[in-house]
Amino acid sequence: MATIKLRTEIPGPKSRALMKRREAAVPRGPYHSTPIFAASANGAVIEDVDGNHYIDFAGGIGCLNMGHRAAPVTAAVSAQLEKYMHLCFSVTPYEPYVAVAEKLNALAPGKSPKKTFIVNTGAEAVENAVKIARAYTKRPAVICFEDAFHGRSFLAMSLTSKTNPYKTGFAPFASDIYRIPYAYCYRCSYGLTYPSCGVTCAHHLEDTFKRVVSPEAVAAVIVEPVLGEGGFMAPPKEFFGIVQDICRKYGIVLIADEVQSGLGRTGKFFAIEHYGVEPDLILTAKSLGGGLPIAAVTGRAEIMDAPGVGGLGSTFAGNPLSCAAALASIEMIEHGGLLERATAMGKHFEKRARGWQKKWPLVGDVRGLGGMCAVELVRNAETREPADTETKEVAHYCYEHGLITITAGSYNNVMRILVPFAITDEQFDEGLGVLEEAIASVADRKHAELSHA
Repeated sequence: MATIKLRTEIPGPKSRALMKRREAAVPRGPYHSTPIFAASANGAVIEDVDGNHYIDFAGGIGCLNMGHRAAPVTAAVSAQLEKYMHLCFSVTPYEPYVAVAEKLNALAPGKSPKKTFIVNTGAEAVENAVKIARAYTKRPAVICFEDAFHGRSFLAMSLTSKTNPYKTGFAPFASDIYRIPYAYCYRCSYGLTYPSCGVTCAHHLEDTFKRVVSPEAVAAVIVEPVLGEGGFMAPPKEFFGIVQDICRKYGIVLIADEVQSGLGRTGKFFAIEHYGVEPDLILTAKSLGGGLPIAAVTGRAEIMDAPGVGGLGSTFAGNPLSCAAALASIEMIEHGGLLERATAMGKHFEKRARGWQKKWPLVGDVRGLGGMCAVELVRNAETREPADTETKEVAHYCYEHGLITITAGSYNNVMRILVPFAITDEQFDEGLGVLEEAIASVADRKHAELSHA
């Protein structure tokens, strides 16, 4: 039996009525990928208020790797509710916070002793990681990358690359931030081709010290192992080893922002594990809480201990319910077969998407790492002109036909896959079928328009 069940026009009357209430009560700033209001969700399926069912390829923007309302997570939260909901770790400490820290310390790459500070969101993790790096190095500057996304709070927004809508109207931004090109091989900033390029983008970091900012002034380099909002680019295998060597040469803290790529999304607990390096600090959030808000900064103990007593803290950070959910989520990732599932789903997606690429020039690039997959859509395969309008049309077709998707990319032309790993094989293929139909619909329309031009 098909998972997708559509009983009314999309959006239905109840969703339309709620949207009117939303427009009257909520500012225009918060964006919606769909005009659909959810009523319930389970596994990888969402039901809206009008009774329509959708396969979820967005997973709350990567917050639900283990699925909606995963049984072990809901059971852990329910059990914690019987004890206490909030105490504040800064007032009366509690064991679940320590247990989450212990688990993340043990899972972090490398053999050096680790410590973990828990916060509420990915942006908070970014802000605190920079604070910790500055306290440790006694330096002010931070180097980040083009196409990066690190959050919406002031410093995190300053580190984020994409201007519109994330930075428009919010200047001035934080100082002592310097941006260099990422390993975006499909659109190489240097006009080169891997592997003959010699991974110029990674070596460019050291050139930056000669032309832009002195290494003695740089506290940290912050980088996503796989770009999230920037379009799901995974660098060549040598990239992070080169960057790490340069950071160590100059005593710079290397921060891996794993807010979206971590927690099993790429087939490893941390995406950086694919590259065989040990970052000084690793940031986690999103799926860490299995649907509840929690984030963390995990890193080398001597770096984490740099801020003085009272220098780090937050009233709700490490909320007991979120910690209970995190422990259950980590257990599912470690021992529930989710890492293997991510790898298998990634291979299955790539096989299907390579077929689309051969059939439709609209599909310019197929990429990803494990279950963090994407296709980049272009108007012309040779010029690689971003197909932003067409990408919106694909996403629109998808939700009108029972599939929830989200787009990405600095040029708004990437369809990204963040499907919960709880999805069944049948549901996954059904969702891919809708996405294929959407791409075919838009590609065929474009072809017809060109034929009649």
